[in-house]
Amino acid sequence: MAEAISLMDIDDDNDNSQSLKPDKGKNVVVSAAPPDTKATPWVEKYRPQSLDDVAAHRDIVETIDRLASGNRLPHLLLYGPPGTGKTSTVLALARKLYGNQLHNMVLELNASDDRGIDVVRQQIQDFASTQSISFGPKSSVKLILLDEADAMTKDAQFALLIERYTKSTRFALICNNVNKVIPALQSRCTRFRFAPLDAVHVMERLKHVINAEGLDVPENGLTALVRLSNGDMRKALNILQSTHMASQQITEDAVYLCTGNPLPKDIEQISYWLLNESFTTSCKRISEIKTRKGLALVDIVREVTMFVFKIKMPPDVRIQLINEMADVEYRLSLACSDKLQLGSLIAAFTRARASLVAAAK
Repeated sequence: MAEAISLMDIDDDNDNSQSLKPDKGKNVVVSAAPPDTKATPWVEKYRPQSLDDVAAHRDIVETIDRLASGNRLPHLLLYGPPGTGKTSTVLALARKLYGNQLHNMVLELNASDDRGIDVVRQQIQDFASTQSISFGPKSSVKLILLDEADAMTKDAQFALLIERYTKSTRFALICNNVNKVIPALQSRCTRFRFAPLDAVHVMERLKHVINAEGLDVPENGLTALVRLSNGDMRKALNILQSTHMASQQITEDAVYLCTGNPLPKDIEQISYWLLNESFTTSCKRISEIKTRKGLALVDIVREVTMFVFKIKMPPDVRIQLINEMADVEYRLSLACSDKLQLGSLIAAFTRARASLVAAAK
């Protein structure tokens, strides 16, 4: 008679030589670790293979590890910005739990592709409703990994009655926007928020990749990579790899040129024009540098906004100026005319300059 499955029993096989690959609603295929070839994206080549390799969010990782080690792993809901280690943490946990039985025990789906109610009713329920085969005295619950769960339709989320399969299955839901996950699902999961990575963690991981690849990255180039990543490790590695393909030395100029972002010195120059030149002169010069360097106005507005925080001015003037620039950025996101929004940007600085002059008197 088969042993009843009540709690999660953990396979102590720590064979980390295998990894997960999605297969559109089928059990994940186990293969060797990503080959060390030039064609391999660095985000996969240097993805953490174990929980110890996950450098950031150690408190969350250690909590999940303790729950799993104590046979008390709940349904998980990991949420936060992209590139913060959510998927890597779950994959590393799965390797630790299942070892060489990974392909039998884990179903990985990207909910942004397989997000309809048919997927829940067929693929997920078929996998979750069948008990795993155990060749030892203990049985292990299976794991269903739903990446980008916030892209699932509402009907599919309501159909995902995860408590029905608790005896045989655990769910790990991963998303960026937790507000798009229905409250009924949130209440059935233990939630962990992955915040943007600290610059220290991003820099440490980048240094590891730089040393492993033997890259020539001066200090200003490394600083530019960290700054442009905004706490997104995936973005940092993609910028590093793409810049390496375009330039032998990964300098600050090379990084900004590859990504199309305005250089800090360009932002300083534009800010100077906005604060000191007339409306006509500012409009002409900003338009010229925007055309010459192929810059997007939305990037200029975003970087100038950050630069404003460094300028000494009365708090009320700063707040008003930042709010007006936020309005410009919002209108640009709606595909409004660049020329009109450039005029709005310059007008905002003209009003701020008048307020500064009045405050000085």
